[in-house]
Amino acid sequence: MNAATPLRYVKMNGLGNEIVVLDLRAGGGPLNPGEVKAIAENPATSFDQMMVLHPPKTPGTEAFVLIYNTDGSESSACGNGTRCIGWLEQNLTGKSDLRFETRAGLLAVRVKDKDAITVDMGEPRFDWQDIPLSEEFYDTRAIELQIGPIDKPILHSPSVVNVGNPHVVFWTDRPVDTYDLGRFGPLIENHPLFPERVNVTIAEVTSRTALKIRTWERGAGLTRACGTAACAAAVSAMRKNLTDRKVTVSLPGGPLVIEWLANNHILMAGPVELEHGGDLPIGTDTAAKEQSRLVPQERLP
Repeated sequence: MNAATPLRYVKMNGLGNEIVVLDLRAGGGPLNPGEVKAIAENPATSFDQMMVLHPPKTPGTEAFVLIYNTDGSESSACGNGTRCIGWLEQNLTGKSDLRFETRAGLLAVRVKDKDAITVDMGEPRFDWQDIPLSEEFYDTRAIELQIGPIDKPILHSPSVVNVGNPHVVFWTDRPVDTYDLGRFGPLIENHPLFPERVNVTIAEVTSRTALKIRTWERGAGLTRACGTAACAAAVSAMRKNLTDRKVTVSLPGGPLVIEWLANNHILMAGPVELEHGGDLPIGTDTAAKEQSRLVPQERLP
């Protein structure tokens, strides 16, 4: 991409999960991993995930969205980021019901206001090959994996699920912040059992309608909120009959409401926050002009 031409970005967050949005629907080539990492390392544009909007591939969708982690790798899904682009698109077009396409498939978004945005996260996948795992497990509600000594593990028998990207969920009856997730998170993320790496969550069930979680996010590290992790923990708890089919998941950044519908789709509801906008020294003139329309300037701090 042309490093001399500025490109407009919008910085948002979903419960503290930092999101940068770029709109390349009017033109501009894909970002390379080096450009993504440079954007992540800039204090003004640091992010947990970056949502890059490209021209739609499927009729009736708003955009085809590529999602990037801070290390330059791609993620197939990001619930908090999807809520952010849903709010921005509603702000731009006035449409309350929207559809975006990602590597994980089509995602429907309904925007009431920036404090009430619901995303249909699609259907969870539980088969070991779909997660994927490098070896067969018949029952993915609890697999053979542990943290700590063999005779006295700290955490063990996690659930695994794919909700657009792979997740492993360790269960505990202790407060989730008592564990050093920053130490063992990267070890589990890169464990040979997970050929595409994995998001690592510690979950505590506090009632039939409530969970508390913390997450080490694949390619990003510790995060204040991860929408797909909230979905993963919720449906895993429901499969184990630990909770009802609708729960509030409390993350360090705040709560999300997760519901697993009878049609097997997961609904995730929560807020977003607009932080600021600015220019990146990459892009094309056409994309830069179009990007400036992404959110009215008077709405930016």
